[in-house]
Amino acid sequence: MQVVSARVLEGWGVLSDEQVVSRILSGQTALFEVLMRRHNERIYRAARAILRDESEAEDVMQQAYVNAYSHLRQFDGRAKFSTWLTRIAVHEALARLRRRSRYTAMDADTPSTFDAPAPDNAPPDPERLAFARELGGIMESAIDRLPRGARLVFTLRHVQGMSTSEVAEALGVNEAVVKTRLSRARRALRRDLLEHAGLATGSAFRFLGARCDRVVAAVMSRIR
Repeated sequence: MQVVSARVLEGWGVLSDEQVVSRILSGQTALFEVLMRRHNERIYRAARAILRDESEAEDVMQQAYVNAYSHLRQFDGRAKFSTWLTRIAVHEALARLRRRSRYTAMDADTPSTFDAPAPDNAPPDPERLAFARELGGIMESAIDRLPRGARLVFTLRHVQGMSTSEVAEALGVNEAVVKTRLSRARRALRRDLLEHAGLATGSAFRFLGARCDRVVAAVMSRIR
């Protein structure tokens, strides 16, 4: 694998995913690290929403990245790269469930008219930050208790912030299915905590620091 200078890596923020992919395919393969660091949290959240296990989610992330790298020339740009990558991770996570004989079809859905409250954008003080961290843990537990289909859609749509169309494309379903699964998730969460913890959704299932570095290092080692 070609070595790319730290200076080039530091300037990755000015490049789109598609530009990075083009450079990787032209020989700057070390830039694959840019894509991993950019999308690690999204891919972790998708895998964990299916598996509900942090260690297995990391394993799936690594394999999904290796799969994506191996088939990078198949990315045709019709969907966003992030959506294409998420779909690979979802397929890998579901395959893992099937291998351990715990896979069941995604749950049926029922409609709901509940809308999640908008997050509070005011600068938080230290007490508020501590409270948000605590609520983030409560939110993670509540999301884990959702049926799988509702859990995955809620995580991608509200925790990760993907659009309805992006979620539908990543999961290979139509937007109506996404909306009904999302409605079911909102209704289930409303009873317990969503009215009080809506601001914490964005802090759930973070994937930063050493954990991010660990996955990047493992994948780069494998694809070298």
